[in-house]
Amino acid sequence: MSYIDYYKILEISNTASSADIKKAYRKLARKYHPDLHPNDKKAKSKFQQINEANDVLSNKEKRAKYDKYGNNWQHSENFEKAKSQQSNNSQYRKYSNSQAESNFSDFFESMYGGSAGRSRQAKYRGEDYNAEIHLNLIDVFKTHQKTLTVNGKNIRITIPAGIENGQTIKISGHGGMGVNGGPNGDLYIKFSIADDLKIKRLGDNLYLTIDLDMFIAVLGGEITIDTLTGKVKLKVAPETQNGAKIKLKGKGFPVYKNEGSFGDLFITYFIKIPTNITENQKTLFSELSHAMI
Repeated sequence: MSYIDYYKILEISNTASSADIKKAYRKLARKYHPDLHPNDKKAKSKFQQINEANDVLSNKEKRAKYDKYGNNWQHSENFEKAKSQQSNNSQYRKYSNSQAESNFSDFFESMYGGSAGRSRQAKYRGEDYNAEIHLNLIDVFKTHQKTLTVNGKNIRITIPAGIENGQTIKISGHGGMGVNGGPNGDLYIKFSIADDLKIKRLGDNLYLTIDLDMFIAVLGGEITIDTLTGKVKLKVAPETQNGAKIKLKGKGFPVYKNEGSFGDLFITYFIKIPTNITENQKTLFSELSHAMI
């Protein structure tokens, strides 16, 4: 495997601070973002490299492993285990310096297909990967597929409707590669789901506040509102009070992994008082107020 210089990709030195890394990542991510280069494969590849480099260097633990082991940083725990094993073995067996070095060398050779020590190769499970996907509320209203790029490979996953903010799902076998025939690690994806500007979600239920014209509130009438499933017509009862609530059954959010089931939509009316009224209108309101006493 050729060496990938993450510092070079982000155009920074290996002594760069966390702030330097963050600044460099944002600058390059904006420059090579796929939205700005929709048909440029080189820009897409560069954007993927930038994300991969930032994922490693912005994490203190990953960066320390990368600085020590280079491209093999994902197998650092296996290397440390091997060192620890050899340290323990030395308490019971005596080796010359050359024999000890040869034994440890065998471990590295066995990791990467060397001929020495093949009969006693140790199998190690690959490292688990963690990723986070940022979505809007409407993005998880319907089950859909999404393609992720992990370690340069495209992985197509299915995102079920109704998945919760902060929920994590596991994609088996899509983590780091196993060593010496060991199983691959797993990929854990955490979902960060932002609320809609108007519609709030709580579990499977949705909550929406609607501005209601004062005259419709008093006299009653019909209004049309926007929901996640489209426009809905509502009948407003006469003398509707400010803060009044209604429930639209089954118009809420999809229930996770329960196709065809939905929560409810709760609507709160906020009555709008007219502003910038004329003197004539003020007179009419005054007359109306006296007539209602």
